[in-house]
Amino acid sequence: MTSWDFAALVAIFLFGVPHGGFDAAIARRSGWLMSGRLSWIAFHLAYIAIASAVAVLWWYFPVISLSLFLLVSGYHFGASDIADTGSHWLPWLAHAGLVPIAIPSLNPEAVKPIFSILVGASEADLLLSIIQIIFILWLLICISYCVYTYYKKQYGRPLIALLSMVVIALILPPLVSFSVYFCLWHSRGHIVRLWHSLQQNQRLATVQEAIVYTLLSWISAVLFFFYLSGSISDIILQITFIGLAALTWPHMILVDYMDKKWGHYE
Repeated sequence: MTSWDFAALVAIFLFGVPHGGFDAAIARRSGWLMSGRLSWIAFHLAYIAIASAVAVLWWYFPVISLSLFLLVSGYHFGASDIADTGSHWLPWLAHAGLVPIAIPSLNPEAVKPIFSILVGASEADLLLSIIQIIFILWLLICISYCVYTYYKKQYGRPLIALLSMVVIALILPPLVSFSVYFCLWHSRGHIVRLWHSLQQNQRLATVQEAIVYTLLSWISAVLFFFYLSGSISDIILQITFIGLAALTWPHMILVDYMDKKWGHYE
């Protein structure tokens, strides 16, 4: 990996991962985390159990795990990108395809060694070939999205942001373009929406809580760094993506399912 790739991974840890530290605040208002010690313990045990199960399954079934991670992250990112605008299926599909479809397809030679580290060389070739086939369909969806936005003006800003990210993905290496999206668009938008939804007297405690969870996630990453074997670059890459997958599942259950049931979206 290049120095730019290392910088991108560091940025993901420093500026992207912390947005998940606000999950407890979402859990409280969605009813998963109630007042009381037993509820607090149950929530954290469930969260850790889901994340741990995802990490273990990735260890034994990497191809399936990466494929599912791309699928669910696309679902989650797509919903988040248009959360301030709406939830229509065509914009959702267009935005959902940016990270799992567009970024790998626009720079497959740079993505192949990344996927190879995560799932193996032959499996990486197969996965990339499937993604590039889907990319054609995604392009048709994006063209339809442009026409759709002509009639639904409110999607103009998300569309411009999406097209800007596609240009960035064409110019920058895949890890860097993903870092730009994850840190500056997805995570920032999530935190801003949540911040505005909090009562004034809840904000300080929520930030302190998020800092604690973020520090714990960083400490866990350091511990796994010394446990895993291989080159430093391979280990950092594995920790980043397996860690993101492990945290995405409980985060997505909270944000895309439980919080929506209560009329929120973060």
